[in-house]
Amino acid sequence: MNRSMRGISPWLRIILAAGLTAALALCGGCKVSKEDGKKVRDLEFSVVGDGDVPAELKQIISEKTLQPFKLTFSDEQNLYIVVGYGPQSTGGYSIAVKELYLTENSIVIDTELLGPEKGENPAPETSYPYVVVKTENLENPVIFQ
Repeated sequence: MNRSMRGISPWLRIILAAGLTAALALCGGCKVSKEDGKKVRDLEFSVVGDGDVPAELKQIISEKTLQPFKLTFSDEQNLYIVVGYGPQSTGGYSIAVKELYLTENSIVIDTELLGPEKGENPAPETSYPYVVVKTENLENPVIFQ
């Protein structure tokens, strides 16, 4: 037996051993799991047209369109996730929402900018494509992919 343990009563040794065991068990829960990034469930969403975007969010978007941007906005009921692709040389662009899902501790969104269709004659003016996605109001941070 260790010299430092000689003068300690058997009951105190049991209490110390139990405390150490509990601390080690709790420490195991402190690690970040590799499972945290896995999909828990898909989130239902809708793409919001300009007429249905809240006025405050519309103002924020108008200030950001000159550069690519990513932002979130929430009200009492909904979370709005906005992805803008900055200036494009012509019109005819669209944005696909490839995935929107919940992980253990975040919301993940993956979008893709789609160019004008082949054979389409897009407007020659610069466009500023963005998408506004509305989903349930969750407190999780959003990860843009």
